[in-house]
Amino acid sequence: MTSKGVPKKAPLRPRDPAEVIALFRAEIVGAIARREMTRGELAEAIRAIAACRYRPPGRRASKQYGVSTIERWYYAYRKGGLEALRPTPRSDRGRARELTPEQRALLLDVRREYPTASAQVIVRTLIADGRLAKKAVSVTTVRRLFREAGLTRGVRPDGHTRLRWQADHAGALWHGDVCHGPALRIGKTTKPLRIHALLDDTSRYVVALEAHHTEREDDMLGIFLRALRRHGAPDALYLDNGATYRGEGLRLACERLDISLLHARPGDAPARGKMERFWRTLRQGCLDHLGAMTTLHDVQARLLAFLDEHYHRAPHGGLFGKRPADVWAGASTRTIDEPTLVTAMTTRGRRRVRRDGTLDISGTPWQLDQSFLAGALVTVAIDTTGTAAPFVEHDGRRYPLHPVDAVAAGKTRRKPHDKPPSAKVTFDPPGALLDKLVGRTRRDDDEDK
Repeated sequence: MTSKGVPKKAPLRPRDPAEVIALFRAEIVGAIARREMTRGELAEAIRAIAACRYRPPGRRASKQYGVSTIERWYYAYRKGGLEALRPTPRSDRGRARELTPEQRALLLDVRREYPTASAQVIVRTLIADGRLAKKAVSVTTVRRLFREAGLTRGVRPDGHTRLRWQADHAGALWHGDVCHGPALRIGKTTKPLRIHALLDDTSRYVVALEAHHTEREDDMLGIFLRALRRHGAPDALYLDNGATYRGEGLRLACERLDISLLHARPGDAPARGKMERFWRTLRQGCLDHLGAMTTLHDVQARLLAFLDEHYHRAPHGGLFGKRPADVWAGASTRTIDEPTLVTAMTTRGRRRVRRDGTLDISGTPWQLDQSFLAGALVTVAIDTTGTAAPFVEHDGRRYPLHPVDAVAAGKTRRKPHDKPPSAKVTFDPPGALLDKLVGRTRRDDDEDK
């Protein structure tokens, strides 16, 4: 924009390399093409031009052009102007040359099997494997072959073209993934470093970034829960097909919160390009420079500093120079209250209550006060948000659980249980058989007494 608010015009440039060459040729013959000369004067002017050296576009060295070439350019320019000086395309343009049928078949088979591999990588690999002789074909020739066969990068073998896409608005779609960082040296041992992240599709804003030693579904549920509390809920969550993202717990939580859970097509790495681009930025700007980190806390502090002080504030190429923080400022998400989160994140499982009224949850013993449930198989509801204690559901009723305190239980004095006196009950199996033999009943004996 200019100072008066009028858009600044883009500079006028040649539309393609052929027009650049045509301009170069016009500079050479343009002066004589506009002069009226006799036949002898024209021949002398052409010989003078041919005696000079010129530097063609894109070349470092200068060269001379023959009289016949200058003369051909002169008459073409007089007749058709700049357009007539454009170089004539080769008759075999668009078709790969210098390839044997065997080489063509090999290269096409590799590209169909690995559609995302570049021509340079394919040629280099085939030479290293000994299946192509060194300098047998050029990378440019291989690219022309792939274009001719409709196998350019970005076009899948089924003919569908990969398009650039994004969600409707900031906050509509979140990407989730895990990045493997350098192992942490802790004492004499090392522990793996796994970076979990959630990235907004439209703004490229990172809504969650955490360092862990593992990549389990519980880790994903934890980072997702914290992101929901801080930013609200997106319309959809887009993940890969790893075991971390295929668990029943994650799908159940998303269904309860009305969040669509999407998974990328197996083997389609480019479909996760936005997430992969962020990982590359994070590696170059942070992970490759961690040094001798020994704790997750130190790594986490550096991750957050990288986000807040650089990534969210830096212009992003995918946003046409806008900053992720600025685009995220207009995000639209659904606010979720804590009771709704607790309900969505509550999982259930079957447990058998021990005779002492206890049961284990993730290795921790819990006490159930209802003695009549001892030995019963019950349903245990566990709030994974950590805000409420687990409880037991049985026969349509809910019973609370509390942590086991074995020391306190050992000091508890039980109240004496006094039984009321009860009438003596007669029980005499041999006598019952004798009564049956003689035809006597106990009722008759009772009446005689």
